[in-house]
Amino acid sequence: MKPASLLAVLVGGIVFGFGLTWSTMIRPEVVLSFLRFQDFGLLLVLGSAVVVTALAYQLAPRLMRRPLFEPAFGKHASALDASTLGGAAIFGIGWGLSGVCPGPAIAGLGAGNWPLLIALAGMFAGAWAHGWLQSRR
Repeated sequence: MKPASLLAVLVGGIVFGFGLTWSTMIRPEVVLSFLRFQDFGLLLVLGSAVVVTALAYQLAPRLMRRPLFEPAFGKHASALDASTLGGAAIFGIGWGLSGVCPGPAIAGLGAGNWPLLIALAGMFAGAWAHGWLQSRR
């Protein structure tokens, strides 16, 4: 990866983390109150993210011949199968029980919310278990 690409990823990550922090998504209690339909403040964050992502994925490849720092837009195969649905269900249940999502958890560590380390350890354990199970197939 080129240095310009790495810098773009770093800046994007910083902006993303700042947005998560500013929107209070790094606080599990705020996320849980949203998921319990007690506070709809994060609905604006969610809606904005969906709109920006949809526009970027639809318009960028049409308006640009290639990305700014790479030779071509990447594509990857995806499938809506039992594995995807099972993983989504496990992720959703974990998020609903803990109020912690991977991106906000990492941003929360940057803000000094150290109890998020427990949730991140669980995420890494789950990712390791998935990789181990996949390697056995």
